[in-house]
Amino acid sequence: MNKIVYAGRHSLTMRVACHLHNSWELIYCTSGKGQIQSNGKSLDYTADDIAVIPALTPHSNISAEGFTNIHINFTDTALVLTEPLIFPADTNGFMQNAFTAAHYYFSQKEEEYFSLLPIYGNLIIGFLSLSKSGNQQSEQTQQIADNILQNYSDPDYDLNAYLNSLPFSAEYLKKQFKKFTGLTPNQYLTDKRLENAASILAISNGNNNISETARLCGFSDPLYFSRIFKRKYGVAPRDYVSEYPLVHSDADAMKVML
Repeated sequence: MNKIVYAGRHSLTMRVACHLHNSWELIYCTSGKGQIQSNGKSLDYTADDIAVIPALTPHSNISAEGFTNIHINFTDTALVLTEPLIFPADTNGFMQNAFTAAHYYFSQKEEEYFSLLPIYGNLIIGFLSLSKSGNQQSEQTQQIADNILQNYSDPDYDLNAYLNSLPFSAEYLKKQFKKFTGLTPNQYLTDKRLENAASILAISNGNNNISETARLCGFSDPLYFSRIFKRKYGVAPRDYVSEYPLVHSDADAMKVML
């Protein structure tokens, strides 16, 4: 959980072209200001803000005066987001220290240093999870999200049965989940399955059999999978790679590939 797969740093930069990653990207702005642009929306950020970009989300980074940052890529995060979000300034400096340390230990390329990365991964994601919910995220909501993350690739996973097994009304749990995440549990499950499918298609360069991709991502019906995949990404699964080629902001970002 919250695994760091890449950490890099930008010196003074004016523009990062539109790109996407298989993993989540978290960007700590160390100086300057700019805008994260994604899906027709523009999010302003300034020094000490943190931008969070969900996996497989096309985005660019633009600044008139230039910016510097530390950017870290995560897999299996506990964050519940479906579009980019800016977390406001880290005024106490704790997160800048965490990002700096994670970048340092990742750059050392030695096993004893890599063993420290999970500590910083959990610290960074934990801090942002608390910030998003105002320190009030329901324990039941987090429990449901964790269960979905553990089981979404299983076509036989029965989310409703799981919700009914908990010591609360299923309807209450669904309302709480949507209150804290903006999504119903079923919407969250479907999003995770589709994100995984897009990742598989990107890694395989579109050569995977669509039925097999659907099954690997928890969909028992390939026709239904194709229909909702196109609804989310605007293209059919077979056309996804040609429409959204996997490109990166700099040469080092190739290390993001899982």
